[in-house]
Amino acid sequence: MKTVDILIKNANEVLTLRGPRRARKGKEMRELGIIKDGYVAIDEGKIVGVGKGKGDFKADEVIDAKGKIVMPGFVDPHTHLVFSGWRDFELKLKLKGLSYEEISREGGGINYTVQLTRKASKEKLVEEAMKRLDMMLLHGTTTCEAKSGYGLDVENEIKILEVYKELNSKHQIDIVPTFLGAHAVPPEFNDSDDYVKLIVEEMIPKVVEKSLANFCDVFCERGYFNLDQSRRILLRGKEYGLKPKLHADEFCSLGCSKLACEVKAISADHLLKIPDDVIPELARAGTIAILLPATAFSMMNKEFAPARKLIDSGVAVALGTDLNPNCYTENMQFVIQLACFYMGMQPEEAIVASTVNAAHSIEKGNQLGSIEEGKLADVLILNAPSYTFLSYHFGVNLVNTVIKRGKIVYQQDF
Repeated sequence: MKTVDILIKNANEVLTLRGPRRARKGKEMRELGIIKDGYVAIDEGKIVGVGKGKGDFKADEVIDAKGKIVMPGFVDPHTHLVFSGWRDFELKLKLKGLSYEEISREGGGINYTVQLTRKASKEKLVEEAMKRLDMMLLHGTTTCEAKSGYGLDVENEIKILEVYKELNSKHQIDIVPTFLGAHAVPPEFNDSDDYVKLIVEEMIPKVVEKSLANFCDVFCERGYFNLDQSRRILLRGKEYGLKPKLHADEFCSLGCSKLACEVKAISADHLLKIPDDVIPELARAGTIAILLPATAFSMMNKEFAPARKLIDSGVAVALGTDLNPNCYTENMQFVIQLACFYMGMQPEEAIVASTVNAAHSIEKGNQLGSIEEGKLADVLILNAPSYTFLSYHFGVNLVNTVIKRGKIVYQQDF
């Protein structure tokens, strides 16, 4: 009998999400690999056993998960984690019916946050982001992607990415950084092409020189960056080893999702306005669709991304919070609920999209996202008798215990 660090036993359900070592699509997104009355054995930060009963293990710490479910930690593949200041005042403008673009013209939007973030010290940004990460962990997120984009000049974009590096050394959540210098055109530039030149000639080389990002992203949208500008930035990023991601087809259809296929982006995000005829192209390209229903919810949209069309057409779908000052939530459970209630996703699909598919969308799928021997022990225990409660029992935090890399980092007192 092997002695391990942690043995979780008697779980009502262990959601293993065992399957192919790639993003799941179609019917694969409904397969959770459930083990009833299951156990998970953890040792030296990794999963070393999964099965029915308690296995041939004894442990330094035994957790009885009777009446609960065990599942992989949530992976949030789209956040804007580091920023300063709030945009709560925008709610009144939204309630008056103003659009995202109109709110920007009224003095809100991205550039409002840019002003405050530029003024903030690294120390302040770290302090504020640590609190958000704490809230994410409390609700079960164990890994997240995080974008720059509220600096919009060389100094402050580098500052934000350096904050991510520091956060990675201080917080239990693993952070995967993305360079998003092309989030908006800053107010000091009258010509967007001049700003694009700064991005490709100065920002990208410095980001790579300092090893501060894994991906390069662009907000491809009317009033922000057009197709030609987006293509130029993403291809420049690829030259420097930054893999492309793309904010695509959120407010209008400019051909951004098609561009994502062209540049072989690992993900295309938002996609509320993706044309029907591009969906099969996305499937063929293998580009993962990261859907962000909390953003549409926060904007009081009646329209959400066409999750059903995407899944039924063979596109691998992931879910993220889009945590930012316009969409202020750290809670992936809430995102799962929105995905089911507003986008027609099945509970199983939403769980796959929040774990293993989200992990693949940030190139961590071989380490995270499922409960399989050899993977990192990022594991949740939920106060729920079945996985269906993740979408059924809304408005509460179901997380009982969070295990990160084999260490218990959060546990309820009751």
